[in-house]
Amino acid sequence: MRIVLLSLMFSVCCMPSYAQDKKQPVLDPAKAGTDFGIQGEYSGTVGDVKIGIQVIADSDGKFRSVGYIGGLPGDGFDGTPEKKIPGTGVMEGDRCVLTPSNPDHVARGEIKDGNLTMYDKDNVKVAEFVKVKRESPTLGLKPPEGAVVLFDGTTADNFENGRMSEDKLLMEGVTSKQKFGSYKLHMEFLLSYMPYAQGQGRANSGCYHQGRYEVQILDSFGLTGEDNECGGIYKIARPKTNMCFPPLSWQTYDAEFHAAEYDTDGKKMKNAWVTVKHNNVLIHENQELPHGTTAAPVKEGPENGPLFLQNHGNPIRFRNIWIQPISG
Repeated sequence: MRIVLLSLMFSVCCMPSYAQDKKQPVLDPAKAGTDFGIQGEYSGTVGDVKIGIQVIADSDGKFRSVGYIGGLPGDGFDGTPEKKIPGTGVMEGDRCVLTPSNPDHVARGEIKDGNLTMYDKDNVKVAEFVKVKRESPTLGLKPPEGAVVLFDGTTADNFENGRMSEDKLLMEGVTSKQKFGSYKLHMEFLLSYMPYAQGQGRANSGCYHQGRYEVQILDSFGLTGEDNECGGIYKIARPKTNMCFPPLSWQTYDAEFHAAEYDTDGKKMKNAWVTVKHNNVLIHENQELPHGTTAAPVKEGPENGPLFLQNHGNPIRFRNIWIQPISG
């Protein structure tokens, strides 16, 4: 068992990819191609130990992967770096062969028909993992009484530069016409599939509270969870857990934002703060916001501010956005 656990250091080079011939973002899973079908999350056990595995597409049949001893992020993984196991792999014939990064580890794995099978050095099957598709429990959360519905799929008129896609989803690069002080926010977003891009080039956007403080929106599936990755508060705090689902999965941010406090002369007396859940997992708790985000469209000040959803050059989709004003 020890060998197999250690040997979860792998990524994948799998079946040839017939999509993404052109390096264009994809918003329709039906057009995402072969690699998209391999990418995703897998769950299983080795002995009595729960294991989660994330497989990340890098285009042209190339993948990365990360194994999590204890379970997937938000489902058992405790964040211990030594229990987070990346690796590399290679295509052999028609099989998706998984091999460890560390040459001292000898187990291998294969992905086929939505299952990932691990074998020991004697080619004996030791574990099977099934592909899972997680959903946030707050998807479709209805606004409470007194909430301001900013977007429900019927109109984008509540936003400056408001635009809807053909399937009645809100597009990126919009600013709410109404301005807010302290509030609770619910929003749902979908990241485009961009396997040919890396880092800040993958489905980049941002949710700016009062137009001042950014909670990052980015395809950070399988990454380390930094302050400039999904759920990070840019230049202030990294998320407690990287809860980013694979692209083309609907995800949720649920936040409680408290505006900064100012005296009658306009001097800041207390910093703003925020609590955020990403896909219903707590990633920031009472996080102080000592300054606004660089290049935020609204400077810090005592005035109320809008909800700003950034256009960073990548297509992002939003739905079910509402704000419930609260006392500071």
